[in-house]
Amino acid sequence: MPDGTVPILLLGATGQVGHALRRPLASLGTVHAPGRATVDLTAPASIRRVVADLEPRLIVNAAAYTDVDGAEAEPERAARLNAEAPRVLAEAARDVGAWCVHYSTDYVFDGTRRVPYTEDIPPNPINAYGRTKRAGEEAVQAACDRHVVLRTSWMYSRRRSNFVRAMLRLADDTDRLTVVDDQIGVPTWAGGLAEATASICEQLLAVDDASLSGLYHLTGTGQTSWYGFAQAIFAQFGRPDVTVEPVSSGEYETTAPRPAYTVLDASRAREVFGLPDTPWTAQLARFREHVASVGDTSAADVS
Repeated sequence: MPDGTVPILLLGATGQVGHALRRPLASLGTVHAPGRATVDLTAPASIRRVVADLEPRLIVNAAAYTDVDGAEAEPERAARLNAEAPRVLAEAARDVGAWCVHYSTDYVFDGTRRVPYTEDIPPNPINAYGRTKRAGEEAVQAACDRHVVLRTSWMYSRRRSNFVRAMLRLADDTDRLTVVDDQIGVPTWAGGLAEATASICEQLLAVDDASLSGLYHLTGTGQTSWYGFAQAIFAQFGRPDVTVEPVSSGEYETTAPRPAYTVLDASRAREVFGLPDTPWTAQLARFREHVASVGDTSAADVS
């Protein structure tokens, strides 16, 4: 077990993944989670100053520009947050000898396959969000020998905007919903992702072996469509009154194109770091238990 005084720098701590990371990372060391007033991720000097002052042994970057449609309108801002900031963080991590753990996305792929993507499949993003996230992956890998890039997908939690929250809120207003059935992926609960990330980080700190560096997919097992995911959500949250009808993505207008199939094969991370094989449906059940345990059972409060 790493020393509890190990300094850990967590960025993006108010987001879905960052918030979920606070507790498990605290078991590994002292977590420093500066807000925007302390570190401006669009200003390289601000990033370098925070890292140089703290001299962390571990940097976990959960900050990102995640608005897929917004990135089409603001590609420069998306690039600053998704590519430039990770590059500067990785360089700063290298300078102080820290591990740099960075999150990426299934949207680096074009979705033309029909079997799960392994880490060896060349990315081919089809929207600005995916392109900026791919640039961030490459920047981190090039800048810091001690890096772990974690691709994940279809994130949900009790915080921020996400599919689970949207479905439950819509269900308060109507008993009939139409949901896309021709986009396939793997839903990922932020709490489960945070637990797996902390397990990886514990091993990085304990072993400090640069051979563990690399790109890993980190999701549950199995796959579903947004339509199938919606059905599972209403089943878990006891809403049999809601009817879900499948539609094609062509019936919905979005600014950014979405890849049709982005199922990630996460077997490499499970093998290297000894992580459990958890179906996405089991993660959803755990999330429902978590919501109930904190007395947060209303649709409006599932944030």
